[in-house]
Amino acid sequence: MTDYRRLRVALLGAGAVGSQVASLLLKHGDELADRAGARLELAGIAVRNPDAPRDVELPRELYTTDPEALITSADIVIELMGGIEPARSHILLGLGSGADVVTANKALLATHGPEVFEAADRVGASVYYEAAAAGAIPIIRPLRDSLAGDRVVRIMGIVNGTTNYILDRMDSEGADFADVLADAQRLGYAEADPTADVEGYDAAQKAAILASLAFHTAVPLDAVHREGITTITADMIEEAREAGFVIKLLAVCERLTTEDGESISVRVYPALVPRSHPLASVHGANNAVFVEAEAAGSLMFYGAGAGGMQTASAVLGDVVSAARRHMAGGTGVGESTRANLPIVSIGHVVTRYQITLEVADQPGVLASIAGLLSEGGVSVATLVQTAIPAVEGEQRSTARLIIGTHRAADSALSAAVERLTASDVVEHVVSVLRVEGE
Repeated sequence: MTDYRRLRVALLGAGAVGSQVASLLLKHGDELADRAGARLELAGIAVRNPDAPRDVELPRELYTTDPEALITSADIVIELMGGIEPARSHILLGLGSGADVVTANKALLATHGPEVFEAADRVGASVYYEAAAAGAIPIIRPLRDSLAGDRVVRIMGIVNGTTNYILDRMDSEGADFADVLADAQRLGYAEADPTADVEGYDAAQKAAILASLAFHTAVPLDAVHREGITTITADMIEEAREAGFVIKLLAVCERLTTEDGESISVRVYPALVPRSHPLASVHGANNAVFVEAEAAGSLMFYGAGAGGMQTASAVLGDVVSAARRHMAGGTGVGESTRANLPIVSIGHVVTRYQITLEVADQPGVLASIAGLLSEGGVSVATLVQTAIPAVEGEQRSTARLIIGTHRAADSALSAAVERLTASDVVEHVVSVLRVEGE
């Protein structure tokens, strides 16, 4: 057995991912040493309660309730606690002590990323976070390293497994949102409080990270436009199917070029995706990220976006990279955020809508609606009309219109929807969805 130099590894957190990371470090120590060029010694695992039940049985002597002492004696700190504090303080302590940091903490990086990366730069350390954006899918390194010499034009991704599971079940079975969400919670795909997933917060955090890497610009979380999937109904899913689309919660990061120069848009919302697009075939709780670059063309990264063992794979890949850097010496490679491209609001994005309306079924309605749309420069591309049977006792009959618009600025499309909502001929704006991936 090769006599490798030892590197002390501090693990913060022993949840689903942390326990798997610890188990794999202990189980595959010799193999990892051969890959890293150093023996990775698990110095300890910081937890709140060493006696709490865990899925993976680990040596009791590894647990400690003194994270500071563990961190300051480590070469590599793995932060898998989640949340903002005390994770932020522990990471900064580790960097200040000269350790490299590996983290899967998307919430922390999306809100305090610049502070963390600046702290690493000051001491010549590195921060690794492959597991923060899409679980086991290798997307951080391709954006940061492989595509560093290219110009990424657009990223469009399914980066939240819970919402993809829900929408996929609704599409394949015609089920209602509430029923599928309850199933997802029973199966462990969704938390008891699913807000972070179904309202798009989790996807927005990942979008901020991906956009920062792709466009070499620090993207704060509050610059990400966010919408969730709680308003998606079985009827909307069926209408999408009939029109040749599937509904997916997408994270879209886009480089915009106008006469005023370049800017970027970062947004998360449910969108209609053509069934011929690769993202339409992403099923279950899987994730996929579709990248368009000027030279490389279209690239797609697909796989498990969550899960203890799957995420542990990405974490350990980062640990090996950190160990190799320690053995090679020199300072860490900092984040490239010097482009400082302006981040524009959703209103600047050029897209198209599919608008579903219930209207009075009478002469002149279509002309009125076309007029309301054209007031802001929005034109109709497609129109499907379906009569709605009158309810017994009601004199006025109604019809359902599904309107596909031509591409226009999102601000113009949004204003057109407001005019339709206020119109006397429109009984109800049933749904408004953007179309992506055409």
